[in-house]
Amino acid sequence: MGGEAGTGQDRRLIRDGASDCPVTQVAAGHWSVRGLAAGRTVLRSTETRQAGLAIERMDKLPSSLRRPVLYRDGPEHREHRRQTARFFTPRRVEEHYRPLMRRVIEQQIALLHQEKSVDLGRLSFQVALTVVAEVVGLTDSKPGMAARLEAFFPVRPPGFLALNLAWLRFHFGDVRPAVRARRRARRDDLISHLIDEGCRDSEILGECLTFAAAGMVTTREFINLAAWHLFADPELCERYRTAGEADRLAILQELLRLEPVVNTLKRRTIAPIELAGEAGPVTIPAGDLVEIEISATNVDPAAVGDSPADICPGRELPGGPGPVALAFGDGAHRCPGAHIAMLESDLFLHALFTQPGITLESAPTVAFRPEIAAYELRGLRVSVRGT
Repeated sequence: MGGEAGTGQDRRLIRDGASDCPVTQVAAGHWSVRGLAAGRTVLRSTETRQAGLAIERMDKLPSSLRRPVLYRDGPEHREHRRQTARFFTPRRVEEHYRPLMRRVIEQQIALLHQEKSVDLGRLSFQVALTVVAEVVGLTDSKPGMAARLEAFFPVRPPGFLALNLAWLRFHFGDVRPAVRARRRARRDDLISHLIDEGCRDSEILGECLTFAAAGMVTTREFINLAAWHLFADPELCERYRTAGEADRLAILQELLRLEPVVNTLKRRTIAPIELAGEAGPVTIPAGDLVEIEISATNVDPAAVGDSPADICPGRELPGGPGPVALAFGDGAHRCPGAHIAMLESDLFLHALFTQPGITLESAPTVAFRPEIAAYELRGLRVSVRGT
């Protein structure tokens, strides 16, 4: 829908034109994976470890200091995911997070009507922030948590002093009040779990920021991107606006497959792994860096089918990757909050597009943030008329 078959016109973001070979060696010790099956193999392999995301800095930390879960692998990582899975179950989402999502979305829609014209990123960030704060336990903060978290993701990467100031403000304004409250009385959230695990305040701070980046920033960007798509395609927008929740989610899942927020995932091999290449098996030696190009794997015709760069909600993806392909990753590090992110995105976007007179006032500018391998949309403004 919305583009000629196979042209890729449905994509709003321009992607690179690198090789479409499923596995390519780009330099000594450095590989690019653009095939979906090969990408899944790397992400699900027990012979790879996290790379990128400044993990080199984590390697310099004292061995006695516990790393955030994003930077861990192996049995320790699996055990942490097992113990924290209860915060992300469908039942918990329905009983605890859906009512919260509805409340905060109503507040943001009311703000839209009050101000008439708003930056959509401001509203979507507040929705994502409120939900993640509930999951993590950042519910005892001083006013201004959104601004404190935004300081970690300015238009230009922050310098050393600015970054350290952001850490201090987040610690004293948000994390320390939450930790103190939960040391007095535990609650059913991640911070309470980390306290029971014996984590230091500095370790809890690292976990909180990891969840903030993963759950707030990426959700904001996807909501903005999906809204941009819906404003640009009246037929798709009407289909979304009038559909039931399951069909709406299928539309959003297809948009996320097509426009994954995180463009690249990196792994380093700890033993040789074999991948399916264009001309036969390819063996990647131990110690090599592998970049999985998610924007390419997700439009791999061998896995996605005909017209892979066109919007086709409900398309079949055989082989088990799910409707968003690798947009949430795969394997041990697959995003645990994927269902939460899709649900809050749908509830917010459906509320937005059912407002009478909702209009796109200005399209966003698009930038790519190499430090997090993700796109960023700025300046997408919406307005309501006649209210």
